[in-house]
Amino acid sequence: MSEDRKRTLAIITSGGDAPGMNACVRAVTRSAIFKGWKVFGVYRGYEGLMNGLFEELISSSVSNMIQRGGTFLKTARSEEFMTPEGHQKAHEQMLAHGADTLIVIGGNGSLTGARDFAKDFPDIAVIGIPGTIDNDLYGTDLTIGYDTALNTIVDCVDKIRDTATSHDRIFFIEVMGRDAGFLAQNSAIASGAEAAIIPEDQTDVDQLAQFISRGMRKSKNSSIVIVSEAKSGGNGGAMYYADRVRKEYPQYDVRVTILGHLQRGGTPSASDRILASRLGYAAIEALDEGQRNIMVGIDDDKIVYVPLTRAVKQDKPIDKELISVLSVLSI
Repeated sequence: MSEDRKRTLAIITSGGDAPGMNACVRAVTRSAIFKGWKVFGVYRGYEGLMNGLFEELISSSVSNMIQRGGTFLKTARSEEFMTPEGHQKAHEQMLAHGADTLIVIGGNGSLTGARDFAKDFPDIAVIGIPGTIDNDLYGTDLTIGYDTALNTIVDCVDKIRDTATSHDRIFFIEVMGRDAGFLAQNSAIASGAEAAIIPEDQTDVDQLAQFISRGMRKSKNSSIVIVSEAKSGGNGGAMYYADRVRKEYPQYDVRVTILGHLQRGGTPSASDRILASRLGYAAIEALDEGQRNIMVGIDDDKIVYVPLTRAVKQDKPIDKELISVLSVLSI
């Protein structure tokens, strides 16, 4: 693209909403306008991209947005977009609105869609920005929404511990992250929980027995166990482990709390607002440098550009030291 050509962007939020998405849309919009580019907000994610739900954004369109949770552009999951026909419809809408660039704020599934769309239509520059509370995208230390969700979980666990202690109960608290245990593991450390059951370190019968016996040795009659939600169609989740304790250790009073979508909501934390602002600004800087088909991430507090193919294909490993930290500190 020649430097004097006015770029036109379409920006979507896709997949599960995450606190800080609005802050990121704001950063993208104002950074692009600063360079003299045109920005369209597309409502309802890929569904809106296919169906022409475009609205031009100006600086005032994103005023008073940085503190709002959710996404004012709304979001939706779209099976149709994952088909060649869906890609074609989206491409036609991009051309109809004169847009040569697509910015996608979302998680693994959303950025997989972005990668595939870029492959089918190389005339469109695609930039991904990691927005998911799961923090599971490869190539970035943090994703937008993770810090806020983590703090929401810790606040809830602190309240649950009060009643767990009062009644000598074991609480299994289920959090989001069926494919990645970052929320469960770190919220367990931050809240002083006794254990975390995560996909990366699945608990078997012996480990569960070890946890129970360790609690008995300490004469600890109340405990908090943070559990990642079950994968679709598989064993796991708070109900599964609570049922096992009831059958195998009936002497314990067991309760279950499933936090569910409570974790997604709320005002984004200062950290998420700053991260969203930095990544949104960096996405525009990347385009100005000629970058395309990349995810903008952060590594060791520095902005990095990660090819979309790597970001969505490679699993992000959890630091196994965190498992040891929790194990030692929960004795």
